[in-house]
Amino acid sequence: MGCLEMPRDAAPDFRPGVKADHNTAEAMIPRAPAPVPADARNGGRVKERDEVPSGVYLPNNNILTPHMRSPAYVQMSTAAAITLGVMNGYMHRTSCTRCLNLLLTYPEGCRANCAYCGLARHREASRDYADRNFIRVDWPAVPYDDVLDIMERGGDGDRFHRMCISMITHPNSDDDTRVVLKRWVERVPDVPVSILSNPTTMSRLDVQTLKDLGADIFTVALDAANPDVFDRTRGRGVQSPHSWDKYWDIMKAAAEIFGPEKFGAHLIVGMGESEHDVLTQVQRIRDMGGHSHMFAFFPEKGSLMDHLPAVPRPQWRRVQLARYLIDYRDRRIDDMRFDTTGKLVDYGMPQADLDDIINAGVAFRTSGCPGKEAEDVSACDRPYGDSPARDIASYPFQPNKQDVRLIRRQLASTKS
Repeated sequence: MGCLEMPRDAAPDFRPGVKADHNTAEAMIPRAPAPVPADARNGGRVKERDEVPSGVYLPNNNILTPHMRSPAYVQMSTAAAITLGVMNGYMHRTSCTRCLNLLLTYPEGCRANCAYCGLARHREASRDYADRNFIRVDWPAVPYDDVLDIMERGGDGDRFHRMCISMITHPNSDDDTRVVLKRWVERVPDVPVSILSNPTTMSRLDVQTLKDLGADIFTVALDAANPDVFDRTRGRGVQSPHSWDKYWDIMKAAAEIFGPEKFGAHLIVGMGESEHDVLTQVQRIRDMGGHSHMFAFFPEKGSLMDHLPAVPRPQWRRVQLARYLIDYRDRRIDDMRFDTTGKLVDYGMPQADLDDIINAGVAFRTSGCPGKEAEDVSACDRPYGDSPARDIASYPFQPNKQDVRLIRRQLASTKS
């Protein structure tokens, strides 16, 4: 079963009158984190209380957070929890998601400190790990046995085309990812698994082991589009352990081990990089045989960048369209033209051909690992993970004619 678009009145353009065309590096500086009380470090409060979990835990910062650990427990996106039937809810213009996004969970949380991320270590000062928002939504925690039981009996109604295990920076993450993967492949073999990896703690052998255990696609959350942005947002600039070079080392290993069309990288647009920067990485990944999964920067509540502007829609649409042309229409960055600031000004193809691609709308859908529909349609549709419903950045459904008209207005400043 697919996800049906639910009829609703059209949402207004969220940014009428906003003239910003792109986010500059100078404008996208993370704020300093608040100090973390000693008793909150490394999940200290949760471990001290040692509240025994019972069934599904819905994030709630006003109650005691249970002591939950993977692989016994996993967190899942709100969209996945609604689709799986473990919580009630409604998603604007769509009835479900096609990817069961799972997140490893521990009281200590992720030990990285990425400036744009809701799961970052500095949030120990205000929220326990299981209560933190991530890509704009809460992530309910569910016993993994319950997830497997529901899937094994077909309780998802065949809605899920893919499952994804999101690793975090934690000493147990590598081992527990293998356990979660192995159990899934044994019990739900017809739903392929993607790995959203944590290169910081991984070796080439770890990548090979995941392939041998049955992982279908391996992805790297590179996120930043150049080394300076990487270091400023998720490396030494925010006292975080990640390294640009290590991330690329693991991506190269994935390209060799998983092979063409079976690996990819996440890239966030609007954190201070130029459009040329991000499309250079898109081309590099494509030349290796992989695909780029694009996210629009949105200020995640509680993150060190929550005071900064979301990526302007003109910048986002230009890069979103160009990424699709490189990944699925055999265009190259060398065919495109950029101005002196790195802004894309020419796609390097006939206007009539470009119009056909824009009108088709697929280029503006959420990008990610594919499902059952088509190679250029992502199973990981992440409903509203990078924008509010009133100003959709990545469409989790096929854009209609009215959506395409809005997209064209947002692209209007670009020559083609």
